Amino acid sequence: CEQTALDMLAKDDIAGYREKMREKAELLASLAERARPELEGLPETSRRTVEAGLQQFSASAETALSLDSLFYMSALLYRDDHKRGEPDNLEIFIQDIRQKLA
Repeated sequence: CEQTALDMLAKDDIAGYREKMREKAELLASLAERARPELEGLPETSRRTVEAGLQQFSASAETALSLDSLFYMSALLYRDDHKRGEPDNLEIFIQDIRQKLA
């Protein structure tokens, strides 16, 4: 969604950019709920840790959607000091979880 949105922005397609940013936020908002069945096999402590992290992503996305903030939607996965090419917060979260569960 995000790359498509950026491609649209580069073509001055603001409506398309907004639509893809909204789609990104909607996917993130549903992340915790959609992941829940996949986490059932994890030990309880690990499952709670993953659920809590996913819920933070979902809650931030829900806020961005409720505010209808294009800026907030575009910034959902990034730290303030994020540089292009670095992993985003979701990628970092996934790496951390993989290390903890290994």
